[in-house]
Amino acid sequence: MQRHLISAADLTRDDAVLILDTAEEMARVADRPIKKLPTLRGRTVVNLFFEDSTRTRISFEAAEKRLSADVINFSAKGSSVSKGESLKDTAQTLEAMGVDAVVIRHGASGAPYRLANSGWIDAAVINAGDGTHQHPTQALLDAFTMRRRLVGRDAGLGHDLAGKRITIVGDVLHSRVARSNVDLLHTLGAEVTLVAPPTLLPVAIGSWPCEVSYDLDSTVPKSDAVMMLRVQRERMNAAFFPTEREYARRYGLDADRMAKMPEDAIVMHPGPMVRGMEITAEVADSDRCTAVEQVANGVSIRMAVLYLLLGGNEPAVSHTRPPVSHHHPSDERSAHTVFADEEK
Repeated sequence: MQRHLISAADLTRDDAVLILDTAEEMARVADRPIKKLPTLRGRTVVNLFFEDSTRTRISFEAAEKRLSADVINFSAKGSSVSKGESLKDTAQTLEAMGVDAVVIRHGASGAPYRLANSGWIDAAVINAGDGTHQHPTQALLDAFTMRRRLVGRDAGLGHDLAGKRITIVGDVLHSRVARSNVDLLHTLGAEVTLVAPPTLLPVAIGSWPCEVSYDLDSTVPKSDAVMMLRVQRERMNAAFFPTEREYARRYGLDADRMAKMPEDAIVMHPGPMVRGMEITAEVADSDRCTAVEQVANGVSIRMAVLYLLLGGNEPAVSHTRPPVSHHHPSDERSAHTVFADEEK
């Protein structure tokens, strides 16, 4: 594994499969009465959020606390940043405090890369979303969800998504989730098709490792997973489609379209969902929709990433079995681990 996680495109197939397999191990911790591992005890992780986020920040915070890290939450609103402090000054302040890792979300594409390569701070940098560029842990949790549903929870260990057909629908232009997913799913061997109005596709889409279609009805019947993207009005400065109703009619997923999907196919959404526009309530609440699973899987994936970047050589869950007293049946060191000898 590398020192930082800035872009899904930086991951090799082996890196990605290792993270997915490690996350499977971490998911078992969530099934225990006490959901904690001592792995990052004494390490300090800062959540540096220059952009609003509920889901991602809480997910990272849960992951950090389950690994016993000391967590500092830094929100740019009401902080020195709102008084004009630069990213460099903020980074140097954190460096002076001796932090071990920085989870950064920033409105400017490239800010996490700058932080990781600037020399301002000697800490692992994890990109939690930068502008319209990348959101690698989202792509990893999406791939994890797909592998569990389409290959199997245990059968998927060590496997990628070769041959799976994934359709990503909607506002690709403003979506770091779409960019990250195309990169990672291609690396994992999946066939990706983007479906969107021409106005919501980037200019350089021809260079992306995926197919492009403007017709949702023709792609739905041959998809193993259909991922709906939120229309990001807050990033739009022009009229990209005529009306919401027109968008929903052509690019929204309703029960009729879902019925045309293969029997075992799933519906995904990175959240937050705008019900009635890109997805109907009926689809969002169906058994096929993995939106809630994706949130749970996000904690496991982020635990895996933090462990692999910061955990050193220790196993995440030690595979020695100490004598367990009857009073502590959930001794956290008693689980077996598949990656005990992994050198990071």
